[in-house]
Amino acid sequence: MFYEPDRRDKNILPHDPFKAIVAPRPIGWITSMSSKGEINLAPYSFFNGVNSRPNLVMFGSEGHKDSVAFIEETKEFVCSLATYDLREAMNATAAPLARGVNEMMRAGLEPAPSRIVKPPRVAASPCALECKMTKIVPMTTWDGQAVDCHVVFGQVVGVHIEDRFIVDGILDTAAMQPIARCGYDQYAVVEQVFSMQRPTK
Repeated sequence: MFYEPDRRDKNILPHDPFKAIVAPRPIGWITSMSSKGEINLAPYSFFNGVNSRPNLVMFGSEGHKDSVAFIEETKEFVCSLATYDLREAMNATAAPLARGVNEMMRAGLEPAPSRIVKPPRVAASPCALECKMTKIVPMTTWDGQAVDCHVVFGQVVGVHIEDRFIVDGILDTAAMQPIARCGYDQYAVVEQVFSMQRPTK
């Protein structure tokens, strides 16, 4: 099968498979704070790390949502790891609420103070990345047409890890059971990992 995205046969593919192809995608559970001190917590599945030295992350927002607006105002955010144990709370924070409504409080999540940035992290999350915004890029199509998509880049300036997940100096990813977004309403959980050595020549 081949199709052009804007000309998909919806009788054969009633739902766009794009997100099922680019999967699984880690979830950026982003806390941001407005200049007035309002807290926003929202999950973004268009999220990833983009560089290791320095640590850089990004997330893409379809629409100019509160997370983007708040980060534009204060230039800071925190990404907390969404895990299997926190799946329902993570999903609850995806609700479309009015600006200024604290999703963290509404989902029954306790905040924990950050060390360097002002937005709080999710206390129950085993890992969190404190970030300073580096840039926000409004996206366009290949031929220059504006798209209501905004990619936020940030530099990690502080890392929180729950000590029990560090084993012999290595972070035990599988033990934390991070969740990832797949297509449609599907998710995956990391419960097992395997090792492969990168070729040297």
